Amino acid sequence: MNRPRRWIVALVLLSASVVRAQDVTGAWQGTLEAGGSKLRVVFTITAEGGTLRGAFYSIDQSGQSIAATPTLQSGTLRLTLAAINGTFEGRLSADSTSIIGVWSQGGGSVPLTLTRATRDNAWAIPAPPTPMAADAPAVFEVATIKPSNPDAQGKLFTVKGRQVITLNTTLGDLIAFAYDVQARQIEGAPAWAETEKFDINGQPQGQGQPNQRQLRGMIQKLLEDRFKLVFHRAKKDLPVYAIVVGAGGPKLARNDANPDGLPSLLFRGLGNLPVVNARLADFANVMQTAVLDRPVIDRTGLQGRYDFTLTWTPDESQFRGLGVRVPPPSGDANAPPGLFTAVQEQLGLKFESTNAPVEVLVIDRAEKPSEN
Repeated sequence: MNRPRRWIVALVLLSASVVRAQDVTGAWQGTLEAGGSKLRVVFTITAEGGTLRGAFYSIDQSGQSIAATPTLQSGTLRLTLAAINGTFEGRLSADSTSIIGVWSQGGGSVPLTLTRATRDNAWAIPAPPTPMAADAPAVFEVATIKPSNPDAQGKLFTVKGRQVITLNTTLGDLIAFAYDVQARQIEGAPAWAETEKFDINGQPQGQGQPNQRQLRGMIQKLLEDRFKLVFHRAKKDLPVYAIVVGAGGPKLARNDANPDGLPSLLFRGLGNLPVVNARLADFANVMQTAVLDRPVIDRTGLQGRYDFTLTWTPDESQFRGLGVRVPPPSGDANAPPGLFTAVQEQLGLKFESTNAPVEVLVIDRAEKPSEN
């Protein structure tokens, strides 16, 4: 008689667990408020074979989804976004219509309440942009160039739909981006190439969103036409950092979702770099143009694209490429490690200091552009 009773109890508990999991499936939406800005976010949760799966969308920024791993325990839902070092944790309401909790990312936390989306109130998730045709001309149909706000801090290269935007960028920044080089690989540029800053807003001639190769080609053409840039190439032996695989192997999440799409490497603060859909060559490029003072080359031999977040405490020698000054150390015992340690511990990679022959661009001619 005892054995059947135990089976009944087990079946009741299992049934209750499944119901609770089903209570969190669907779309949940809320507004993140931080730093004076508001961003609408949507989480979608499904149950496949008893396993919860999730996706995250920042719908005011893009239609790109980021994997979210849901866990549910005693009415508390936790969603982990490893790619951007973010988490949401909240308590499901008794009627399963809201989740009141906290969003955490990069060492900071803000309140976030999610409500269940219905047919009447659901926010539309933008469709990912259609890629530009592979044979489309890599030129701007129209592009404006204006002097930057002299009080602006940092710099930005981004693509919004078809719009290509740069903010607070020097000629040196544009050359470095267009030709995938570091500042030390540019020689003979006029003095103003590192002091005068420009904002660029361009729309490609072709339809759809350009990939990285097309984007670089458009900036190259802009430099030729508007800055009258002429240069020749040479080889020079320079100090470099080589990225290699550490002794324990790489600790990277592969992203095979969009092999031709643009990578996302946008700092969320000094020493907080979420990376999505990027090659290690893309990571090396960001390190050399924004963070470090010498060229960075990828010698890992790792192919494909990856998602990861690198968090470290920068020192005063870093981020000169962004035109910002790193504040002195806070003395916080819980602060992240320095860059070189963080790369080993978090990514399973290493920066090796060495010398290597690298390509140098020698500037023969450059002019300040007209605004239009």
